[in-house]
Amino acid sequence: MAIPGEDSPARDLGCGWKASPKERIEPNETRELASIAGPGAIQQIWMTVTGKWRNAILRFYWDWQEQPSVECPAGDFFCCGWNEFSQINGLAVCVNPGSGFNCYWTMPFRRHCRITLENTGDDTISLYYQINYTLTELPDEVAYFHAQFRRVNPLPYQEEYTILDGVQGQGHYVGTYLAWGVNSNGWWGEGEIKFYLDGDGIHPTVCGTGTEDYFGGSYNFEDPQTHACYLPFSTPYTGLQVVRMDNLYKSQRRFGLYRFHIQDPIRFERDIRVTIQALSWRDDGRFYPLQDDIASVAFWYQALPTQQFPQLPDRDHREII
Repeated sequence: MAIPGEDSPARDLGCGWKASPKERIEPNETRELASIAGPGAIQQIWMTVTGKWRNAILRFYWDWQEQPSVECPAGDFFCCGWNEFSQINGLAVCVNPGSGFNCYWTMPFRRHCRITLENTGDDTISLYYQINYTLTELPDEVAYFHAQFRRVNPLPYQEEYTILDGVQGQGHYVGTYLAWGVNSNGWWGEGEIKFYLDGDGIHPTVCGTGTEDYFGGSYNFEDPQTHACYLPFSTPYTGLQVVRMDNLYKSQRRFGLYRFHIQDPIRFERDIRVTIQALSWRDDGRFYPLQDDIASVAFWYQALPTQQFPQLPDRDHREII
């Protein structure tokens, strides 16, 4: 419906000829991307956003809650936490050239859906996006989609990294994304992931055997023939992205890992807490707790209300150096 201006590529064609295909979001501005009266469900989101993806913060609000149920940088939400394109062929998230972010999580809402994007950077963001949804009746037992971002850099010595905590109520956990920056030599993924459910104490209900095992690989994600490199992969439910830093002024090996619990959701009745260890090896064969740069997104569904999230790390503490 936009009328093209004098500087628009559509200025000779008029209304209806791609006069305004994008949003320009200024620094420190929050733009509302959707306001939808329910009942209904978000079925698919596509977007491409310029600038540093950690500076573009997505928030989703269900049924007029003041507390967002999704609060996450755009890149991490779409499993691209290092601000570099990496093709992803997942069922819930896929990322296509040149930087097409696609999300297929179903997101039901009974009364209202509100989606915003905040620009926390110093430069104007150009955003192209489309949100596809249906208006339909919902069953009484339907749960609401949630996603939460966290980052610790560096992880304190001999501490486990917390992916999710503080959730109260009934629901099911459906996915994990990790942006993992390794701050030491050697293999970095011996740690166990643990799911503490419904009042678990010292021991969790679900415990993994290693980082690569949880994300569907084995034996360090190595090429089993040459043992000389990591083998990245992207499948419907699991994936590994390898970001190599070979430039003069860049350091670290950086990895993106995702697992979607679509066929195997982890259900909880009262509460859930998820942690993962960062472990390497000492020369004498003992484990060595690492102090790596780890960011995460937890994806889950639960009944409302949404509990207060931990305060989102500020721009400096989200920044990728």
